[in-house]
Amino acid sequence: MTATTRKQLFTFEEYCTYDDGTENRYELVNGSLEQMNPPTFRHLLIAKLLERTFDAEIKQMNLPLICLREAGVRTGWRKSRLMDVSVHDSEQVTECLDQSAIDQIPPILAVEIVSPDSIKRDYRFKRSEYAALEIPEYWIVDPLKNQVSILILNEGLYEETIYTGEQKIVSSVFPNLSLSVREILSV
Repeated sequence: MTATTRKQLFTFEEYCTYDDGTENRYELVNGSLEQMNPPTFRHLLIAKLLERTFDAEIKQMNLPLICLREAGVRTGWRKSRLMDVSVHDSEQVTECLDQSAIDQIPPILAVEIVSPDSIKRDYRFKRSEYAALEIPEYWIVDPLKNQVSILILNEGLYEETIYTGEQKIVSSVFPNLSLSVREILSV
């Protein structure tokens, strides 16, 4: 469950430098800080598997990309989201090494792993925000439904394909990817 903290509205710039002296993680939603609950171990293991898989694909294809976990992306004037896994242009990351890991340029791929408290956020809010940012590919990994939704941006809207079981995921970013839903969810 997320909790909204403090009544003060934050600008994006204030959010980027906010430190409450804790290890809490926050998203910025319409100027309000929303505390993110710590993820489950399954969530962490799925993110780690995807990061390793994407890193291997990047290396094999010799792409100028970098895969990150828990990086942020600015999704609006007073909005910023934390992505579970994301793939970015490596030059874009290199230019901002000493800045907060909140990108103002959208990644080429974003992954969200659904938990009971993030269903609406991952399927509805982030979907519309990521489409508005024109993130080309958005994965929704849902251990609750035993499925992975791959959303590919087409003319400003996402076209969704749902994968289950032994189905191999088709990715526009990583066309040689050989990964099934069962492999992702059986961590």
